[in-house]
Amino acid sequence: MARLVIALDPSTEDRLLADVVEHGHTIVGRLVGWRDVLESLDVLAPEVVLVGGGRDTLSAELLAGCDERGIRIVALSAGDAERAHAAQLGLHEVLDRSAGWREIEPLVRGGVPVPSRVGDASTRPPRSASVIAVWGPAGAPGRTTVAVNLAAEIAAAGHAVALVDADPYGGTIAPLLGLLDEAPGFASACRLAGGGALDRAELERIAQRYSAPRASFDVFTGLVGPSRWPELSAERVTATLEAIRSWAEYVVIDTGFSLERDEELTSDQFAPRRNAATFAALSSADRVVAVGLADPVGLSRLLRGYGDLVDVVEPERIDIMANRVRTSALGIDAHAQVRQTLRRFAGITDVAMLPHDGRAADAAILTARTLRDAAPRSPLRAALREYALERLLPVPEPARRPGFRLATVRRTAGRAAG
Repeated sequence: MARLVIALDPSTEDRLLADVVEHGHTIVGRLVGWRDVLESLDVLAPEVVLVGGGRDTLSAELLAGCDERGIRIVALSAGDAERAHAAQLGLHEVLDRSAGWREIEPLVRGGVPVPSRVGDASTRPPRSASVIAVWGPAGAPGRTTVAVNLAAEIAAAGHAVALVDADPYGGTIAPLLGLLDEAPGFASACRLAGGGALDRAELERIAQRYSAPRASFDVFTGLVGPSRWPELSAERVTATLEAIRSWAEYVVIDTGFSLERDEELTSDQFAPRRNAATFAALSSADRVVAVGLADPVGLSRLLRGYGDLVDVVEPERIDIMANRVRTSALGIDAHAQVRQTLRRFAGITDVAMLPHDGRAADAAILTARTLRDAAPRSPLRAALREYALERLLPVPEPARRPGFRLATVRRTAGRAAG
């Protein structure tokens, strides 16, 4: 149970006091302003500080003081202005002031990881994210599964990750992770980018959070229906990805499958292009993961699509990934069969192999969680983790503030910088 210092408005404090005690926590201080809280940190030695989101109770000095002492801080905001104030300071453990203790409790216990605030944003140079686009041919080769779980593994390594659903034919990331999909987050961001109004505060507002112990990440959900694809123009997608790139360390994009340019043969040169979002995402990516099913049909589709892909992306930026490798579809030594096929018909000698693990994949879908959360010992999860750590994370771990002790607080300076 936690030792709490509280600095809330009287009505909110009175509403929550009974629940705090009922859950076994100890209130070691009930203070008024952020200066009182900061001055009492060494004396009261709280584990958690629960404050209002306004300027009188939340400040950069208080955040720095809590970070130096390894104290978790949670804010309750009274509206958009206070939420924006907290986001500007780099605090993302923010809930609405009307939230019940059931929503606050996970943050108090530390079960939901939140981004850390390392250093002062005004003194840090901005860091550019690494953008990973996951592409695959028609036929459901596992693009979304790979994208979601790569995002989870990169986040678990201690990085700030944004997962983007940029499939112009209809997104599936939201239902796969149990997130609300009434409003397409990525399309909303694209519309704001088109009007020059996409800033950090809007990204914070639009993004949804997938929360899991030590592996949380932000999600920009996809289109709720294929008819809305004109919202994802090439210019808007490119501008939005650039904004997200400056907001997170790693950006993982689930792209569309089609690389056709037939629509460009129409007489109207200014008409929107159905596959423009896919081309824009691939062009913006530092690394493209091309996923294909490891069976005769899937490999044939992958080889044909690879020929079109290299016209858009340099081969040096492409990693080939064979999904659902199994002897029942390819015979004895399925791994060798995949390697020989790709080498013979496309000259591809380096391929990542993902084993067929239907039970783990079904468990993840059933519980709307990542493989890391639903089936942590899964061979499929292990293969994706190995690929992420060896191929996608060559940069060192982000620097951490000396004396920062909370293992559950992992987010680096990527979000606060820029």
